Amino acid sequence: MESLRELFKIGNGPSSSHTMGPERAAKEFLSRYPNAEKFKVELYGSLALTGKGHLTDWIIIKTLNPIPTEIIWKPTYIHPYHTNGMKFIAFDSSDQEIGNWLVFSVGGGSLAEEGETREGSNGPYSTNKISEIIEWCNSNSKEIWEMVIESEGKEIWTFLNDIKEAMFESVETGLSKTGLLPGTIRLPRRAQTFYRKARNDDSRNGFTGKIFSYTLAVSEENGSGGKVVTAPTCGAAGVIPGLLYALAKEYDLSNEEILKSLAIAGLFGNSIKVNATISGAEGGCQAEIGSACAMAAAMACFILGGTHDQIEYAAEMALEHHLGLTCDPVGGYVQIPCIERNAAASVRALDAAHYSLYTDGKHSISFDQVVLTMKQVGKDLKDEYKETSTGGLAKVIFSNRC
Repeated sequence: MESLRELFKIGNGPSSSHTMGPERAAKEFLSRYPNAEKFKVELYGSLALTGKGHLTDWIIIKTLNPIPTEIIWKPTYIHPYHTNGMKFIAFDSSDQEIGNWLVFSVGGGSLAEEGETREGSNGPYSTNKISEIIEWCNSNSKEIWEMVIESEGKEIWTFLNDIKEAMFESVETGLSKTGLLPGTIRLPRRAQTFYRKARNDDSRNGFTGKIFSYTLAVSEENGSGGKVVTAPTCGAAGVIPGLLYALAKEYDLSNEEILKSLAIAGLFGNSIKVNATISGAEGGCQAEIGSACAMAAAMACFILGGTHDQIEYAAEMALEHHLGLTCDPVGGYVQIPCIERNAAASVRALDAAHYSLYTDGKHSISFDQVVLTMKQVGKDLKDEYKETSTGGLAKVIFSNRC
């Protein structure tokens, strides 16, 4: 299993697969052909269908600037390796091709080439299954977060602290802003309004309102192209920081406890990434929001004192109850229904943690089993419901506006 450094990435939204991934690919291709006279970039499948709303063309052209770049949209071509395919082509002054590169944005800002294994077997972890991680913990009297230190070394703390700082900064930046998000939807920011109401409410509803506001703040930052952390993706970037920020404030968490909880969230996210997918274009929104909710549930259950089995149960429940969730962004923007889904998932993650804490941790379906189920459900979903904006809410709302 890969390092958590390949899961948590700091960058600009609105999409890890449609913005951050193409940006990384463009930088790499430019380094290979810095003297090219011009570029062409072919975008396939989901990248072509929702690339405009996700700023795919904008980030590629910006990254390859000042070399002229032509974007060619091929939405009907779905490459068998992954729907988020890109082909970069470089030309010399005689308009002769001097090189090309076919690469895929496979989720969370990660890139892969055709034929490359996506099993993450070359990383520092000896296993990619949560059941085996928990077995190791039980056999060695360790906590789950200690698997991260055992595998990645103590220097991972510095990385996780940077991730925490970026997450909390995105909450605070988002809370400070008002107005409309960019794009034709003209969606208003709501985080600040939610926070003003929640801070004067000392009831359980007030705490829920704060979670909503913190999560909305990050998701609205992402929807406007601001700086966020893939957790595990940009489209689901609000769930973990929104809930973690609220819990940190509510329980006055130490920095050490915050970082341990992020390490646990990362393990669960990495397991999903390796054994299924975190790509909305491949697995639907269950792969993004569902994965983020599972990660946040494990994180919250640890903070609230859960056992290994209870932490695993919380994550399993959170993912299980997102099975089949469609990815149907209206207009190709990461705004509707994405932003509200982040807020709902952050509270659902806490509910899953609370539920598991009332049990002894024993349950019928394991986390590993529900991950494999999610993978199969993703394969079974029609393409219209996998980040193409051709079905679901995207189709209904677009039809009503026409």
